[in-house]
Amino acid sequence: MSPWLKAGLIGGAVLVVLNLLGLIPVVGIVFCLLGLLAYIGIGALAAYFIQPLREAGQAAGQGALAAGLAALIGGIVNAISTTVQFALTDTTALLSQIPAETLQQMEDAGVDPSLFVGSGAGALTGALCGSTCCVAGLILAAILGAIGGAVFAGIKPD
Repeated sequence: MSPWLKAGLIGGAVLVVLNLLGLIPVVGIVFCLLGLLAYIGIGALAAYFIQPLREAGQAAGQGALAAGLAALIGGIVNAISTTVQFALTDTTALLSQIPAETLQQMEDAGVDPSLFVGSGAGALTGALCGSTCCVAGLILAAILGAIGGAVFAGIKPD
């Protein structure tokens, strides 16, 4: 099994746990920050799995691939949990808290505020939110994974 695949699957399991623990109110921000550190660790783990005499460039590539795979796994779980959360949220109560001026601006811009209310509105919003975060997370994960892999290879080439 290739180093990036092994590290990516291990990292994906770690990110799933962090994402689920991040659903706990108040402590979610801590797990969000731990997720960013996990990307660096996943990149370093991929570099660790490379046979000795590691080169920084190779380790950075393996780290980026591993962190990207882990982010994809964690992002899918996060998108599903976000969709479920939004589907269970009472959108009518949330919409009533938006100031009338803001609702009028939305209508002037061509957005019908009733799109946010109804049976599938919360699930649709959650799915859009979750998938957008997943794509952004893939890019960030690849960058941090590459950094983690390159640093590990630089520190411990043998």
